[in-house]
Amino acid sequence: MLNEKAFNKLNTSKKRYDEIQQQLVTIDTSSDFKKIAKLQKEQSLLSDKNDAFAKYEQLVNDISELKEIISSETDSEMISEFKTQQKESEKALSKLEEDITELLIDRDPMDANDCVFEIKGAAGGDEANIFVGDLYTMYTKYAESQNLKIEILDAEETAHNGFKHLNMIIRGIGAYGLFKFESGVHRVQRVPATETAGRVHTSTATVATFPELEEEDIAISPTDIRIDTYRSGGKGGQHANKTDSAVRITHLPSGIVAQSQEGRSQHHNRDLAMTILRSRVFDLQQQTKMKDFNQQRKLAVGTGERSEKIRTYNYPQNRVTDHRIGLTIKKLDRIMTGDLDEIVKSLNSFENE
Repeated sequence: MLNEKAFNKLNTSKKRYDEIQQQLVTIDTSSDFKKIAKLQKEQSLLSDKNDAFAKYEQLVNDISELKEIISSETDSEMISEFKTQQKESEKALSKLEEDITELLIDRDPMDANDCVFEIKGAAGGDEANIFVGDLYTMYTKYAESQNLKIEILDAEETAHNGFKHLNMIIRGIGAYGLFKFESGVHRVQRVPATETAGRVHTSTATVATFPELEEEDIAISPTDIRIDTYRSGGKGGQHANKTDSAVRITHLPSGIVAQSQEGRSQHHNRDLAMTILRSRVFDLQQQTKMKDFNQQRKLAVGTGERSEKIRTYNYPQNRVTDHRIGLTIKKLDRIMTGDLDEIVKSLNSFENE
């Protein structure tokens, strides 16, 4: 049975979940989109606890009823059958209590946010850019399997379906929680499409993920930014952009630059660029705090440094290794088509431990 503290935490969580549910039913959906989104994100963080608590109460009630039936039953065969049911319910309850212990670990409130995602080619020239394209496909397919949507913010395409860099937002409740451990250096070992002698090359790409933030989450003074507009790139012809719709925003105190050219208009691109800028400035603040923290204690999953090599994709051996937790999976072909569940769950479990 759960101890009193755990039970009370679940009960408090359930009450808050029910409060949010009632607010979502009564709120004017045509006027307060931000409030609705905020409530939905909070509800998402509570949903697993709420479901587990409902199952817990049901199992406790079932076991209690079975004990009463057994105590009053006279037929030995029926008693044996009810005792079997009781053992099965007690086994399920024991497993559920283990799951609840993990659920009661405080989650990062940013986990429910959309995820700002950046991928860049690093060492390896054209092959690194091709690898960026492969990573983009992998993340896109995984996001689609989780019912998340992708919005491209800025991209520079290269040959062989590659990208020199690619910025996007993965939208949907819980997106950042799924992708937050992808930040770092990703290394690929394979024979490149551009290689004629059949030699295995090693190339790298860098990934950075940030929670999308609202204006109230981080204050950026208008006097601290410079906004420039320019003509966005395109494929030419009828698709060529003939107006200065692309936007570049520079955060003067830090030198951080964010840009967007894929939006429908200059106004839209400005909003998207500010989204990137807020996330990068927030991340810089967090990284500064983390350096101080790491002097006292190493993080559970890596050091939090963007320059850290986190994963190797070895094509000849069909193998992926996540160096932070020592996880090796020999199904690279499936992983590159979006089968990331085992990696994501392993990283989250390791952090919880």
